[in-house]
Amino acid sequence: MRRTGISRVLGVHTTWTTVGDGEFFCPGCGGDRNYERRTGRRRLTVLGLPLLPRGATGPVVQCAACAGRFGADALDHPTTHRFSAMLRDAVHTVVLAVLAAGGTGGVGGPPSRTSLDCAVATLRQAGFEGCSDVQLVALVEALLTDAGRVAEHAGPAVSLAIELHEALDPLAAHLAPAGRESILLQGARVALADGPYVAAEREVLGTIGAALTLAADEVDQVLVAASRTPR
Repeated sequence: MRRTGISRVLGVHTTWTTVGDGEFFCPGCGGDRNYERRTGRRRLTVLGLPLLPRGATGPVVQCAACAGRFGADALDHPTTHRFSAMLRDAVHTVVLAVLAAGGTGGVGGPPSRTSLDCAVATLRQAGFEGCSDVQLVALVEALLTDAGRVAEHAGPAVSLAIELHEALDPLAAHLAPAGRESILLQGARVALADGPYVAAEREVLGTIGAALTLAADEVDQVLVAASRTPR
């Protein structure tokens, strides 16, 4: 009873100030929502009147829909729209890297007809409905001749690794293990479209697995399983 009486007399009041806004994936609602980024100033209150300052609090992210308040790290999770775009871009980069590695003359050679057909089907399923074999050939050539990204002596394999890590590193933390394996599997199927893996394809697929934070044995299991699946 005494504590209840004191709490009616003394308390802490927080005055919030909005310092930014945007869209985020709300962990409370479970969907894309608008948010306000807010900071607060706390004051000791006596009989409801704010008197003594008690310091700053926040920043917090407040959902405009459910009014839930979350730490600023809630903004690290991509929105559903952004996540879908990241996933499409990741599949696109994986397919291009595998095509470049599995060219008919080795890394730098033109992709085979069967690999191109498989790649087109994979990318259309991923959301690139207008994808064509002509576009893919041009993109593979551009990827391998992209000047200025790495030292000239480093070779195309290093350029492919850079492209893969740029596309996959930001995505990996937001994917369950099955999702990461699925991306690797799509690359493996393109590599296998024209026959068993060649050394360059295995190397690129290993890079893909590493960028997706899959252990080496997990990568091997996915690649072996893919090679044993009838095409």
